[in-house]
Formats: sequence, structure tokens, C-alpha cells
Amino acid sequence: MLHITCGDWMLIFLDTEYTDPVNCDLISIGMVGEDGKNELYLERSDFRVEWCNQFVQSTVLPLLGKTGPAITQSKLTTQLAAWFLTLPRNVTIACDSITDWKLLVAALNGIHPPNLTGRYDLRGHIDSSEFHHAVIRYHEHYGPWHHALHDAHAHRHGWLAWQDSRKSQ
Repeated sequence: MLHITCGDWMLIFLDTEYTDPVNCDLISIGMVGEDGKNELYLERSDFRVEWCNQFVQSTVLPLLGKTGPAITQSKLTTQLAAWFLTLPRNVTIACDSITDWKLLVAALNGIHPPNLTGRYDLRGHIDSSEFHHAVIRYHEHYGPWHHALHDAHAHRHGWLAWQDSRKSQ
């Protein structure tokens, strides 16, 4: 069991939205700490709209622009790197897709925050009933699917439910 939020350690849940799996350009990024307090949500203004597939056009794009102005890739890189500096000494990114991880690394544009220690793959938990049902409950009560910050929060809820189920065993 991995549980690393304490003092100098933190698990950060990551989700991204992007144009298409083949022509992949970051649209938005959402991250939230295991403690639920540290969060970041950024939308890009300069992603390649022409690369957006039909699903992204109909489902993801309508969710944008509700939390503040979108920013350029270079400002996103700067804000992302600055946010990592506010976090504890050792941060592990938890995500359910290698694409999310690669988009985070690309968004950092060669900057490697010294506290970013690695990635934890959530895919092994997605099929557990505790994780799955907690993710569904989050989206039913708090926010839409396919919004990077809400999906990151939903993964956090799933993770916590999965952790709680292991404590009782």
C-alpha cells in the first residue's frame, strides 16, 4: 500500500485534456494533492484547435473558460514550475494514463522540479469497485467528466476509497 502524504512527501493526482491521441496537444491540466488542499488548474489559449477530434469538440471544449482566462504554453510552463516549488520536498504524480504524464513533462518544457520524484500508475486501481464507485460518486455530486481538475479530484476520491477499503481488510 502506498500512502505518502506526510511532512516532506505528497501524492499529487494529475489529469489532462488534449486534442487527440494521435495529434496530441495539451488543452488543460489539473492536479490536486492527496490532502485535497494543494490544487492547480490551467487552460491553454494556444493549443491547436484544428487538431481537436469530434469528442473533444463536443465534450471537452464546452467545459473551458469557466475558471479564469486561458494562458499561453510559456505562461503555463512558468506557473506550473512555480507551483511545484510550493509543494513538499518529494512529490509523486498519480495518474491513470502515460499520456497525462508525458503531457506534464512536455508542459514543463525541460524544467525538472527537484521535488518531482516520479509517477504512480493508477491503472491498477481503476477496475476495483471501491475506486470506480468513488469516481462515479464524485462526478455525480461535484463536477463533469472530462474536465482536467474534476477528473483529478475524482481520482483522488477513488484513491482514498481504495485506501480505506484496504484498511478494513
